[in-house]
Amino acid sequence: MATSAHPVHPLVGKTAGSAELHEEAANYLPGGVTANIKYFDPYPIAMESANGARMRDVDGNQYIDYNLCYGALMLGHGDPRVKKAVLEQMNRMGTTVLGTPHRLEVDMARTLVGLYPGIDTVRFTNSGLEATLLAIRLAMAWTGRPKLAKFEGHYHGGYDQVLISVNPDRRSADQLPSAHPDSMGIPDYYLENTVVLPFNDLDGTEEILRRHGHELAAVIIEPVQGGFIPPKMEFLKGLRELTRACGALLIFDEVKTGFRVGLSGAQGRYGVIPDLTALGKVLGGGFPVGAVGGRKEIMDICAPPPRAADILSIGSQRKGRAASDTLFHSGTYNGHPTVLAAGMATIEALRRPGVYAEVEKATGALRAGMEEILRRNGIPGQTVGVGSIFNLVLGEGPVSQVQDILRSELTLRRRIDYALLDQGIYVKPLNRFSLSTAHTPDVIEETLDRFERGVKLTIKGR
Repeated sequence: MATSAHPVHPLVGKTAGSAELHEEAANYLPGGVTANIKYFDPYPIAMESANGARMRDVDGNQYIDYNLCYGALMLGHGDPRVKKAVLEQMNRMGTTVLGTPHRLEVDMARTLVGLYPGIDTVRFTNSGLEATLLAIRLAMAWTGRPKLAKFEGHYHGGYDQVLISVNPDRRSADQLPSAHPDSMGIPDYYLENTVVLPFNDLDGTEEILRRHGHELAAVIIEPVQGGFIPPKMEFLKGLRELTRACGALLIFDEVKTGFRVGLSGAQGRYGVIPDLTALGKVLGGGFPVGAVGGRKEIMDICAPPPRAADILSIGSQRKGRAASDTLFHSGTYNGHPTVLAAGMATIEALRRPGVYAEVEKATGALRAGMEEILRRNGIPGQTVGVGSIFNLVLGEGPVSQVQDILRSELTLRRRIDYALLDQGIYVKPLNRFSLSTAHTPDVIEETLDRFERGVKLTIKGR
């Protein structure tokens, strides 16, 4: 139980139901959660229902939600257009899943090809994690090279190859990043075959690529780090040229930025086109989804080989191709019709004229209001973000990479976040803020009132 000196103390008094549920869950789930990211001290708040921009926990407390399932819900909770599309799909097909090709796969793939300049063809997966995994496999098969380069502080999923230097230690400005595992159980093989680069540092990136470029199958990057630290244009354009020069593919992990910084993601916003793109989150309309798209000649290596009886009629283009010549990719639930129905409904809603302008206007108003409240209360701070995502960084220096976040006032930020939870603003401590079409001007005004109360309570409790 937290003491009065602990920043979560006021919250503990009103979330007894969450505490009890977490204690029960710990008997059946390691740590009482189904994913480590869902946990925070002293226990995560368990939610019971949600609608629009708001959630209700098991104790009946109401929150304005800025987590939005880590950004997945661009239309907010329970959007009627999404629910209608899902129900109509199930009624029309008479089932939840077919396990065969179906029309929605083609419709969604055509939609993504039309929206994302770096996508010629598409394969669906069940999560953003699976999407980045497939993109890396495609790159290694295409280039025949053994190593991957990723950026310090960038998260691409919880698997061995990329769970490296996501949460790095602080380093001096004259040091380059190095590979460190973020979990037990990661074999040395991946540390030896993963090169870590400094985001928004073109000179440092070039220096490392000069040494390792000939070994690299790909460079994978969140074009907007964590969904909120924007790239410098000279850096992103320079990275595109550096990867071309060394023969490595450039993979954009747009799981966070896809449909959040615009209909065409970061590549559409910044005009830098990758070889492969990974998508997820918003694409599923609240259901688990992922997709990989890219240049046709690269994507085609995961096409199934022709039947033996058909090889002679196909001719020399694929003559003699065997199963071992194909990059294997499969999954029982890939292209799940219920998920794609929700995703198509979400995209159609986002295509309405002015939708992104409205959400970004609301985001700008919230960011400006939060910064003004911090100034009035003598707390150095800023909001950093792109499109409908931002984060609160307590410090006045420029923020261009994860090291700048590590140098900010993280302890104070955590205290404010717990005070915000107490005031009915839901954001996981130290996490980014995501907005949706449900975050209307009245919701923003109410949020700013609660935010100011939370900041003042934090100051009072210091």
